[in-house]
Amino acid sequence: MEAVLAHLRGAIEHGHYAIGDKLPSEAELCRTLEVSRPVLREALRALQTMGLTVSRTGKGTFVVANTVEDPTFGDYAASDLLEVRRHIEIPVAGYAAARRTPENLDHLAHLLDRMEGETDTTAWVAMDTLFHLAVAEAAQNPVFRRVIEEIRDALARQSTFLNQLGGRREQSNREHRAIVEALIDGSESDAVEAMSHHLDRVETTLTDIVRPPRTDSPLEGGPEA
Repeated sequence: MEAVLAHLRGAIEHGHYAIGDKLPSEAELCRTLEVSRPVLREALRALQTMGLTVSRTGKGTFVVANTVEDPTFGDYAASDLLEVRRHIEIPVAGYAAARRTPENLDHLAHLLDRMEGETDTTAWVAMDTLFHLAVAEAAQNPVFRRVIEEIRDALARQSTFLNQLGGRREQSNREHRAIVEALIDGSESDAVEAMSHHLDRVETTLTDIVRPPRTDSPLEGGPEA
């Protein structure tokens, strides 16, 4: 999927598909790139997330931009989502370290164990959002949980995007483990630092995906990228 996405993205950025152009049909792209339809559709969804294309029901996929500015996850731009997460989740981690109950810690530890053993991305992403909700719950303020609930769909979309294109799962598991260990220790400063590091890594991975090094190695078949 990454190779297909890189090829199509390169073709758009280099003008082989100009703004306003309709991409070839799924069937044609599958034949040209020699990939399955599910793989192609994942790549097409990623192009839409990056803001390069839009899908119009019954008409096809059209190019709307030739550079990636700010990916969108559901209703929220990535930059807006990260800004809010920094202002909410970092202090929440500190509150959670000070206020967590034994039940909160048991729930987080069990969830983390499951995440570390999970290999299916869809299942892992679902638990990823539950993890951040659980940290908010441990802060013992229902407003924090409500805020995370509001952005839950965007968090899941972002998590899927980062895992598919940035291989974030194992690294994220380690970062989550550091957060849980800080909560177990009851260290507000360590919890704040661990959550801050986690969000730093999310931002770095997202930036690497959005602004990758230039390459002149196209996928075989179709327009050169």
